[in-house]
Amino acid sequence: MLLDFEQPIAALEGKLREMQQLALDSQVDVSEAVAALEAKIKALKKETYANLTRWQRVQLSRHPDRPYTLDYIDGMASKFIELHGDRTVADDKAMVGGFADLDGRSVMFIGQQKGRNTKQRQFRNFGMPNPEGYRKALRLMKLAEKFNKPIVTLIDTPGAFPGLEAEERGQGEAIARNLKEMFLLKVPVICVIIGEGASGGALGIAIGDRVLMLENTWYSVISPESCSSILWRSWDYKEQAAEALKLTATDMMQAKLVDGIVKEPLGGAHTNVPKMIDTLKKTLIKTLDELSAMPTEERISQRIDKFSAMGVVAE
Repeated sequence: MLLDFEQPIAALEGKLREMQQLALDSQVDVSEAVAALEAKIKALKKETYANLTRWQRVQLSRHPDRPYTLDYIDGMASKFIELHGDRTVADDKAMVGGFADLDGRSVMFIGQQKGRNTKQRQFRNFGMPNPEGYRKALRLMKLAEKFNKPIVTLIDTPGAFPGLEAEERGQGEAIARNLKEMFLLKVPVICVIIGEGASGGALGIAIGDRVLMLENTWYSVISPESCSSILWRSWDYKEQAAEALKLTATDMMQAKLVDGIVKEPLGGAHTNVPKMIDTLKKTLIKTLDELSAMPTEERISQRIDKFSAMGVVAE
C-alpha cells in the first residue's frame, strides 16, 4: 500500500527496476546510471520522511503492514504464554497479554491487537477494547506484581470501544480504575506507543515509569478525523486538526508528556520489521535494567510526580 506522499519515491523505484531489468535483458552496462538513481532515491526518501506533516505521520502509524502487538512479542521474546479473560464477563480479543521471556527475563506483555484482514479485524474489534479488556489488563498487571515481574504495555488503538453495551458494563470506570492502580504498581512499568494512541483507550494501559513512542506514531485525546467532525462538522479538515492537536512523538516530547522516542527504519516500521523489532527490544532491555536498579518506593514516587507535573494550571 502506497501513501500519497510516497508516490514520487515509488515512481523512481519503478524506473530503477526497469533499468535493472534492461541491464539483464540486453547485457548493457548501466551500473553508473543505477548507482546515480539509487543515490537519488535515498536522498528523496531522507528528505520526504524528515519533513512529514503531522497528518502524514498519522497515516504512517495506520499503515496496514506495520507490526502489531503480537508481532513485537513474537519477535522480541520467547516462550510467550497468552492469558485470557477478566474473570467476570469475557475474554476481550482486542486486548492480549501474557508472560514471555525477554533476553532471559520473565516479563508481562500487554497490548491492544488489531487484525490484518477483515475477518481478523472483526475478531479483534479493530483494536478497540471493551471494559473486560481493561479489566483483563489490570488482572494481568496484578499477577505480574504478585510474582515481581516487570510489565511492558504496547499501545495501538483508535480508542476504547464506544458501543452502548461497553458503556453499560462500565467502560469509563474500567479505564479510571486502571489509571489509579497503575500509579501504585510495585514493579517496573514501560509503556510503548507502537501505532495509534487515541484517548482514554490508550491511556488505560499507559501509566508507566517510562512512556515511549515510536517515531511515526501519535498520541492524543482525540483522532484528527473526530476532531474535524466536531469542530467543522466534516472529516475534510483532518489535516488542520492534526496540526492543531500536536500529536506526534516530537510534539509529545516537547510537551514533556512522554519520556523518549524510538527511531524507526527509514520509511516507517513496516519497511524493515526485523530491524524495528530489534531496535525496540534493545530499548526495552536497557530501560528495564535502569528501572530494576531503582528502589521500589522511589520508582513509584517518580511515576506519580511525573504525571502530576503534566499540564498547565492558570489561577
